Amino acid sequence: MLRSVSERGASFTPPFVVAGPTGVAVRDRLKDLTAEDERVLRLAGAHLGSLAGRDLKARCTDGLDHDADRWAARKRALSASSSARWAGSITRATHDQWALARRGRLAHLRSMEAGVRTIEHRLSQPIGQKGTRREPGGYRSKREWFAKSRRLAVLKERLAAERADWDAGRVHVVRGGRRLLNNRHHLAEAGLTAQEWRQRWEAARWFLHADGESGKRYGNQTIRVTPNGEVSVRLPTPLAHLANAPHGRYVLAAHVTFQHRGTEWTDRIETDRAVAYRIHLDVDRDRWYLTASWQRAAVPVVPLEGALAHGVIGVDTNADHFAAWQLDRHGNPVGAPRRFGYDLSGSAPHRDAQVRHAITGLLRWAASCGVAAIGVEDLDFSADKTRERHGRRKKFRQLISGMPTGKLKARLVAMAAEAGVAIVAVDPAYTSKWGSQHWREPMSTPHRKVSRHDAASIAVGRRALGHPIRRRTTPPPHDQSDRAGHRTVQAGPGDPRREGPRLPATERAHDARPPTRTSRTRATSASNTVRDACSIGIRVHNSLLDTV
Repeated sequence: MLRSVSERGASFTPPFVVAGPTGVAVRDRLKDLTAEDERVLRLAGAHLGSLAGRDLKARCTDGLDHDADRWAARKRALSASSSARWAGSITRATHDQWALARRGRLAHLRSMEAGVRTIEHRLSQPIGQKGTRREPGGYRSKREWFAKSRRLAVLKERLAAERADWDAGRVHVVRGGRRLLNNRHHLAEAGLTAQEWRQRWEAARWFLHADGESGKRYGNQTIRVTPNGEVSVRLPTPLAHLANAPHGRYVLAAHVTFQHRGTEWTDRIETDRAVAYRIHLDVDRDRWYLTASWQRAAVPVVPLEGALAHGVIGVDTNADHFAAWQLDRHGNPVGAPRRFGYDLSGSAPHRDAQVRHAITGLLRWAASCGVAAIGVEDLDFSADKTRERHGRRKKFRQLISGMPTGKLKARLVAMAAEAGVAIVAVDPAYTSKWGSQHWREPMSTPHRKVSRHDAASIAVGRRALGHPIRRRTTPPPHDQSDRAGHRTVQAGPGDPRREGPRLPATERAHDARPPTRTSRTRATSASNTVRDACSIGIRVHNSLLDTV
């Protein structure tokens, strides 16, 4: 087992293999829907959405006093207006939404606490005091000091209110999304009309999500999909008169065929294992979609030593690209660096497609190199996004805030698991700084300029392998000592005649056995010096014995 990496007196979290995903989701379009099909789906979604809003209000009112009895009471109240299965799906979705809002409030609370601590520290420093690498200094002027003192009072007041809400279990949730809600007051900036906004708002608040049930026919009794792609929905009780099939079901005219993971999905429903379904409308495209999701058994994590047996590809994550470099198992860079770009502007589907395209290129390159592991930084900017952390560096704050580290890592882990590539997470501390310091200049050539990000990818890969980022000592010039000296490449600890630290050649080593009179040439003298020094246990370097 690898111990914690230590370099220059600093200790870092040891690298570890990230566990693969345990859930799967596939989507297909509901084509050839009739006007009656769309009308029924809209009515059912609006009715169930109103029940979900009512249940969310009741859950938020309970707060921390919620228990199993209250959950059962909520479910019974909804069953009369829908069905037992629809009520179960609504109450579970409501509880998950409340828990997500609770975690978001905790993250916001910690961010505000970090901002208060930073301001208090900087206010305690003399004006104009320079900061260090770990702690910021004082403010630049009296004017800025006064403005920040007032901001501190405002933040403390807000922090007190947030703590009170946290202790009481209060959350603020908007079904449909707070961003869409705020767009109602800024239609011109959002590029929407009132009618277009209303269509998006209503579609976002519909509820057509049914949880799966193991042991039931095709894994779901509420929204059922047969192996031939027929989709039927169990209508709520008030809409049962719209059914066109027995037992209050409505069969859609559209058929689905999941191209991705279709075989796996078919195997599940034919054995009546649970599959959850969600029907939703894309208002921009005016298309209906069906999403199927299910859980998978956790795959055993590959041991770290086995994943790194053939080297690793170090990846430095940036705002617009992946910088990658292949390293062998000894930590030596192999070949040339690669860059996989993506554009994170535009809509969410566009950003997701860009990330998937970059990850696909990275995984294909890893497969062509024969590498079974990719080293990435375990990034988390939750404590660095506050405006107080970086002061006036607005562009830098916007840069780190725009990097979707959580979504990007989840997407990379999911796609790598399907490709059979292990993801090794490393401590991100000083990878960019030390990588640029030790690897940028040595890896540059007249025809290849190595960037700071490329050097950081080497640092990430070496840390994943358990090696220090610092390179070995550069050999002396050709006009000193015994010529070129030892090289900077790495060799395994068990390799015979491997290079080690270059020990100083003492006078005793050179004078241990005087050279014979017949050995007066310079080359012969150097050879005798090495042989004689080794005979008495003193190691003297000879460039001719170097091995790579």
